[in-house]
Amino acid sequence: MVENYEHYITKNIKAYYKRRIWMPLLYIILLAICWGLFSMSDILRPIRLTQDADLNYFYEKEPHYVKADFENLTFTGYIATERGKTKGYYYYVSWGNSVAVVLLSPETCEQGNPSIESLSVYGKLIKGGETYTKLLENMASDLDWTDTGITEALPDIYFSEPANHTTYTYMMFLLYFATLIFAVISVLIDLLHMIFPVTAPACQNLVVFGNPKRQLEEAEEELATLPQLATEDMFITEHYFIMTSPVGNAIVPINQILWIYKHSTLHKFLWYHFSISYTMHIYAKKHFYIHCPKNIKSDIDGIMDYLAEANHDIVVGFSEKNRLKVQAQYEKPFHVEKIVAVLRKRI
Repeated sequence: MVENYEHYITKNIKAYYKRRIWMPLLYIILLAICWGLFSMSDILRPIRLTQDADLNYFYEKEPHYVKADFENLTFTGYIATERGKTKGYYYYVSWGNSVAVVLLSPETCEQGNPSIESLSVYGKLIKGGETYTKLLENMASDLDWTDTGITEALPDIYFSEPANHTTYTYMMFLLYFATLIFAVISVLIDLLHMIFPVTAPACQNLVVFGNPKRQLEEAEEELATLPQLATEDMFITEHYFIMTSPVGNAIVPINQILWIYKHSTLHKFLWYHFSISYTMHIYAKKHFYIHCPKNIKSDIDGIMDYLAEANHDIVVGFSEKNRLKVQAQYEKPFHVEKIVAVLRKRI
């Protein structure tokens, strides 16, 4: 018995956070893959283009996000629409030894300003499709050019500001970095709890009853020496109730417990009921609350009976009378106790 439960609580705390750490680690790896796969650094640091740059050359550089400096843009008279709404206004500008087409958002060009003296704007290089070809045909007709002539004069790559999706891009990066920071912090916290189990919430929550390290050592010693009652993941020693389940760990001094009760949960899939599990709720002094989910009835009943025998002041069972009796000993209602317990666990 001594060998089986030697440092049992500490080992289970380490094992719990060793299981937890894989989820944020995998998420960080996934974010790293996305960063490289979609060249997200290029979106944050677009290529800077001047009016002598070869658009076809830079189009070959994925993912085509650029910042361009334009001078003397002229409105073509044509607009781009999408789902009945104006998407942008087409301009042309001298570009090196030829002319380039630029699609500007309505806000940038002030709803089709006839000419723009200078402009520096973020956008994306787009390979012209059917709409672009139609635009060139219309421009050729307006300028009295041939379709072949204008096609040779203008590159088949054009600059599109609306394609940059600035708002969505910023939102995407905000979500990306926010979740990345959260995942990194989670990994660091899990590592801390794995290396120093006494820093885990299961131990630090005991600070309201005294020194967490001392209480952990006392609970470990009592469990290793001789547990009074043991189930698969719940134990009672001389002075402590201990839970070491896959969903979490907890240590509660028996003399601090005020109220215990259980409730059942029916597990079903569609119309088929396949199991019933029981959850034990424990309220203790100093606004301390834990619950022990997914247990069988015999284990819960055995634990509750033993706790009631070990501490005759414990109120057993859920009823309105018992709730009011125990709540009278608290300054806050019980839903606040649960919130405090959850916050304490998270912190």
